[in-house]
Amino acid sequence: MSLIGHDEAWSQWRRALDGNRMHHAWLLAGKKGLGKASFAQAAARELLGGEGGAEHPDILTLTYGPKNKEEAKKRDDGKPFELARGIKVDQVRDIQRRLTTRPTLGSKRAVIIDPADDMEVSASNALLKSLEEPPQGTYFLLIAHSPARLLPTIRSRCRTVRFSPIGKEAMDDLLRDLAPEADIASRDAAIAASSGSPGSALTFLKYELGKPAQLMRTILEQGDRDFVLRGQLAGAIGAKQDIPRLQAVLGLARAILSERTHQHAGNPAGLVDTHAELVRLSAEQPTYNFDPGLLGMEIGTLLVQAGAASERGNG
Repeated sequence: MSLIGHDEAWSQWRRALDGNRMHHAWLLAGKKGLGKASFAQAAARELLGGEGGAEHPDILTLTYGPKNKEEAKKRDDGKPFELARGIKVDQVRDIQRRLTTRPTLGSKRAVIIDPADDMEVSASNALLKSLEEPPQGTYFLLIAHSPARLLPTIRSRCRTVRFSPIGKEAMDDLLRDLAPEADIASRDAAIAASSGSPGSALTFLKYELGKPAQLMRTILEQGDRDFVLRGQLAGAIGAKQDIPRLQAVLGLARAILSERTHQHAGNPAGLVDTHAELVRLSAEQPTYNFDPGLLGMEIGTLLVQAGAASERGNG
């Protein structure tokens, strides 16, 4: 992921690094898909002098692990193992044991925790001990999409760097660089639906969701009395049972609905209800393996309802 659009974050990091005022714990805060993880990797590598190859031995990453030891043993069959919900205390303690040894290549080490705001309470309490008494030469980078979910005692020990949505012009430059094969219409649709999130924009481009985005916006603005647009939306989504793509379709619908909610902040009740239904669909879709066409019709119907709710609010 390119780091376009995060000049202020880089400025804060480099001022601390160049001025020998590097804080031992940093909180990288902002919504998902803004490039916080890419920033953390690049910042950690800069902290360590830019050496060590692709897999730097002194950059330790703490993220979701396998649900249990039995799952971990399945890695040799070529299939991905099932990930646990939330970072576990055993994972934190494993990192802490590794921090009792000296760094491999130099005198510094970086620990990236992603997402730090999805740790179990016991894991958070264990981490707090390391933040209170960090091992010498160890620096923590905590990635959080919802910083308020972190323990206040953890937040208070970190220097916070806030990541904001990327502007349209910078986003267009980024997509031209990372997805040069995408046409203008697809880029514009991805940018409009991404709410300033490069990760979301690239996902929408990857799954060629320009046409569905256009249809969703038309349904939301104009309604669909005769079900014609909903049929077109179902056709644009296609008939293939592609779970990641259908999840991206649902993410696109939520993003477009969020735009509408911000535009009608005075009376968002109906929009919020519709957003909740889309979240429900997102949770149920992998379980029930929705038919793509049926999913398109249901999304279209929810957007029709949301459009009517916002019009009533303005009436």
